[in-house]
Amino acid sequence: MTLPDRARYTWGGDEFLLIEISPDMSLEANFVATAMAHGLEEAALNGIVDICPANASLLIRFNPDELASADLEAKARELETEVRRAAVQALETRIIEVPVWYDDPYTREVAARFREGYHQNPNGSDLDYAAEVNGLADAAEFIRRHHETPWLVSMVGFVAGLPFLFQLAPRERQLEVPKYLSPRTDTPALTIGYGGCFTAHYSVRGAGGYQMLGITPTPIYDPEQRLEDFSDFMVLFRTGDIVKYRPVDEAEYRRIEAEVAAGTYRYKQAPVTFTLADALADPAGYNTTLLEALDVA
Repeated sequence: MTLPDRARYTWGGDEFLLIEISPDMSLEANFVATAMAHGLEEAALNGIVDICPANASLLIRFNPDELASADLEAKARELETEVRRAAVQALETRIIEVPVWYDDPYTREVAARFREGYHQNPNGSDLDYAAEVNGLADAAEFIRRHHETPWLVSMVGFVAGLPFLFQLAPRERQLEVPKYLSPRTDTPALTIGYGGCFTAHYSVRGAGGYQMLGITPTPIYDPEQRLEDFSDFMVLFRTGDIVKYRPVDEAEYRRIEAEVAAGTYRYKQAPVTFTLADALADPAGYNTTLLEALDVA
């Protein structure tokens, strides 16, 4: 995909600068947004209140009494140029393994309550529907396709700690699933959902419209910071993280659930360098390299 030559810069009142890298989500657009966000964090400009990278854009909140809008825009444009012209476009990040109990009884029960008037196929399950619209043989094949490749955290938001993830696969191999016709008023906490081309983790119980694939026993939002993985911040995922899903059965789900309750659970993770050119040139080979880093963690 070819990105526009320059991002679009627009202002929201006196405190917000929106930088739109591209009108469409792509790995390239997301990389530019994330790399610019990292650059702004490292610059540590006085007056920046928050930096929110998204799928193909970047929102900056700042205090105009401490940072002139012209100075912020100049720095952002400088970073954009640096990111686009870099000889090697790379991000230092990490790969994290997330256990998932696919086709679990909790999401199945909720899905059964929200069929008629909510779902495209009132007679089936979310996983059956996801397999059908992707031309796959059955739910088992969809599950395999979902966990066999890694995913990139393209943004975090909507509710506290909720990540959206983009599949690291060629566009023709990416899974795509429509959202519910009408949103549910209930979704179990820690549900793994799917809508459009994105996977999302529901950090807390609440409304939702993504197809439900399964559930994870591991928290992604820990306001009490009980677990070691949350010692520096109450939200687990950061934009640019890479996730590998690992299917588990009920017995392992219960074991991990007990570790979480005891405060002893640790996510399996490893540091990696994500290189955009390599990911685009040989997706399958590059994914193997990423997963090898996790295998030795």
